Amino acid sequence: MVTLDKVDLEIMRTLQDDGRLTMRELASRVSLSSTPVFERLKRLEANGYIKKYMAVLDAEKLHCGFTVFCNVKLRRLNTQIAMDFIEKIMHIPEVTECYNTSGNFDYMLKINASDMKTYQEFLINTLGTIDSLGSIESTFVMDTVKHVYGINL
Repeated sequence: MVTLDKVDLEIMRTLQDDGRLTMRELASRVSLSSTPVFERLKRLEANGYIKKYMAVLDAEKLHCGFTVFCNVKLRRLNTQIAMDFIEKIMHIPEVTECYNTSGNFDYMLKINASDMKTYQEFLINTLGTIDSLGSIESTFVMDTVKHVYGINL
């Protein structure tokens, strides 16, 4: 188990804000030279603290800004049915997030579409073809008030 110190946390906080920093810029921001920052960064990556680097795209500009949270209840729930459902969901590009939840529903899906009509077609032609699906409840996002991409460290 790797012990994280305040410099490791500062490196991760800084990269969450801007993952395109050069090694020199990152080192300057955490008040170290490039070599120890490079070594720390490689250790954080190797130990899975940093999973990946990516660009955050504007869904509205890309005509995918209609966001829906879709709660799914399966007809029955056992290991094989759950595994089959997850396997299907993993291959549906419109589903950007999937959570196994407690309560009245088994899963919560985050789905991005271009509009209500596209979402309706997705429900009928994609989700509706999953045999284990029992019921769904859709919640439509009217406005995003807060969306943080990082973790509070």
